[in-house]
Amino acid sequence: MLQILGDMHTHTLYSRHAYSTLQENVTAASERGLEILGSTDHFSPMIHAGHDLRDFQFFVNQGIWPRTWMGVTLLRGCEADIVSLAGELYGEDILISENIVGNPYREARSLFDHITSDLDYVIASVHNRAFSEGASVAEGTEMYLKVLDHPRVLVLGHTGRSGVAYDIDTVLAYAKEKHKLIEINEHSLKMNGGSEPYATCRKIAERCAELSVGICVNTDAHISTRIGEMPAALDMLEEIDFPQELIANRGKQAFLEALAASGVCPDKKFLATHV
Repeated sequence: MLQILGDMHTHTLYSRHAYSTLQENVTAASERGLEILGSTDHFSPMIHAGHDLRDFQFFVNQGIWPRTWMGVTLLRGCEADIVSLAGELYGEDILISENIVGNPYREARSLFDHITSDLDYVIASVHNRAFSEGASVAEGTEMYLKVLDHPRVLVLGHTGRSGVAYDIDTVLAYAKEKHKLIEINEHSLKMNGGSEPYATCRKIAERCAELSVGICVNTDAHISTRIGEMPAALDMLEEIDFPQELIANRGKQAFLEALAASGVCPDKKFLATHV
């Protein structure tokens, strides 16, 4: 029986269409026996239509979060939107010249850099696929390859329901080469049970098993009652005899080792004391 002791894609009230506080999510993780939790709110135009750093300051003060809370190791992340076939992420083209109190920076930096520079990892996902309408499989494949090249991205989020067609084997092989992870998303499986996206998610999981590509199995929880609850994903993975050792979030140590191998986490001191 497969064991998953981490949930690395979860949302808090900050995501606006989510309904729990960070403490409520941590409490749920502790009660369900999880060893590690990743809080990854949306970094997306879904949340704020403007481009003001003040709208996104939730992310820039996460250094005050305890690393261990109610016995759960807490990681800081975000789910950033993929916004173009060139593999660009939200905020990379938005320059910020003032801090949250209006004082000028010596040098302008992108909104993306301000938000993610101190986070442990980024999940990159497609939510609005309008930019990819009419795109070929080759274009979708190249998009995901460029996202995997990004130095802050650890996980490709819910590609099975993104609506962007891509060559699965090519993207998975590159993820393996870059020590990045492919997400198997509980919410996608529940939302799309029996449909084409479900079949795509299953095919991705099967090829990950056959190609020995690491995955991250997450709830994408938008309320604390869903934290750590992954029955559809576990059923599907057990049906295809998915190897436990390829599940990066099977436990705290395994996930932190995968995070260290990817090179995306800037907090080397944290990794050095926990891996």
